[in-house]
Amino acid sequence: MSSTPVNSSNKSVRQSTPTSGNVEAVPVKSPCISVCALDVEGVCTGCFRTGDEIRLWGAYNNEERLGVLKLAHEREKKVNPFL
Repeated sequence: MSSTPVNSSNKSVRQSTPTSGNVEAVPVKSPCISVCALDVEGVCTGCFRTGDEIRLWGAYNNEERLGVLKLAHEREKKVNPFL
């Protein structure tokens, strides 16, 4: 006998996990690599976030964090065109 839950029509029923459909359930991890030094433009040479983005990281929601990661990646590509 199968351990997969079934409904009354004998079709498999997919069980949802607590995080399914909930983007806010797991916070986006900080890109910090512990090389913390701001350049003359105020951008960290380790993670490529601005000082303000670093300072506000804890207050950002996941959508804002993903936006910051995208901006940081664009800044990093200017320094390393092989990315």
